[in-house]
Amino acid sequence: MTTKLSRISLPLKLTFLIFSMVLNCMGLIILQLSEAQVTYSELGLLESFKDLPIAFISFFAVSFINKTGAKKALILALAIVGLCCCLLPFIAHFWFYKVWFAIIGACFAIGKICVFGMIRNNISDEKSLAKTMSSVEASFMIGIFVVNTGFGWLISSQYSEFWKFGFLMIAVLSAVTILLLSKTEISESKPLENKNILSELSGFTTPSVILFLAVIFCIVFVEQGFNSWLPSFYKNHLKVNSFFALQATSFLAIFSYAGRTVTANIIRKFPLQGYYISCMLFILIVLITIVGIQYFDSESSKSILFLFPIVGLFLSPLYPVINSKMISQIGKDKVNLFTSLIVIFSSLGSSVSSIIMSVLFGKQLLSFYPLYILTSVILLFVISLIYFSITKKKI
Repeated sequence: MTTKLSRISLPLKLTFLIFSMVLNCMGLIILQLSEAQVTYSELGLLESFKDLPIAFISFFAVSFINKTGAKKALILALAIVGLCCCLLPFIAHFWFYKVWFAIIGACFAIGKICVFGMIRNNISDEKSLAKTMSSVEASFMIGIFVVNTGFGWLISSQYSEFWKFGFLMIAVLSAVTILLLSKTEISESKPLENKNILSELSGFTTPSVILFLAVIFCIVFVEQGFNSWLPSFYKNHLKVNSFFALQATSFLAIFSYAGRTVTANIIRKFPLQGYYISCMLFILIVLITIVGIQYFDSESSKSILFLFPIVGLFLSPLYPVINSKMISQIGKDKVNLFTSLIVIFSSLGSSVSSIIMSVLFGKQLLSFYPLYILTSVILLFVISLIYFSITKKKI
């Protein structure tokens, strides 16, 4: 990591921490609103109000970022997030949650493109890029832990009716991050000028890129099944209280943070492709163990509570490692456009996963939840192997 990047790493990590908290409060909101008699079909669509704007705004975000600069665009996105967090405690209607998540999703699209662009402009080789991305994205896992632990404590306390006021702390953190960014000098690459976005996208239609985007879709598809719906699975199927359901998910975040932090520190010592495949194999071992316990012991065994979070240790490195493969090969002038594709396919994976999960929960098929996750991971594993065989390069 260059000296320049080390100076901007703190605001970049805080940015991912903030977006993690506002995006991953979905599990908390699903849990709370389901108790307020909002149906699972409605809650499943709520995820789409977050994910589809992320996909839709991404192409427009590239032009916006190129005109304003990554730093100004990121500051604007954080300011809007802070304002939204200030408004949420005072508006109780369900329609506002849809609007709220749509705005948050649009801001995240801008924020992620800006952060990836800043990192790419300072690092070129794959392993250094993987190290930095793992380090920055580790803060995303901390956000999941903070939002589940903090709000879990709040909803289990005597002040549970004021749980939405916890979002005011996110607004304060947004203000601090904006202040840090405004005082940091960030050099930016010269954007593409007078270029048609659709014509530029034609350069990203190679088999390796298409398979890469399929892998990204599947990774987020699997992650979403954990991050947003695991608390409801714990509460409704394993019969634990709301506080413990959220805390168990916090352990998933801790293991995920550990996975990305360890990856950031050791990735230079291993071939990236071998590291990725090893993580996939460990995920399969843990999930097969869980399914085995369900079908040969008890489908509501409490041991499942402690096995699911372990998956995060091996699942979390996949996203930054596979991203470093392609982004390191993209020119600095095209990185914003390419990142928009990553954002789009990530959001589609999240949205499709949540819709399927809402059907699973709505029809009370919770006993199939571990089997569904295992099937999704097997699909991801197969597509990843095809991707590696096509590229024929070590990542």
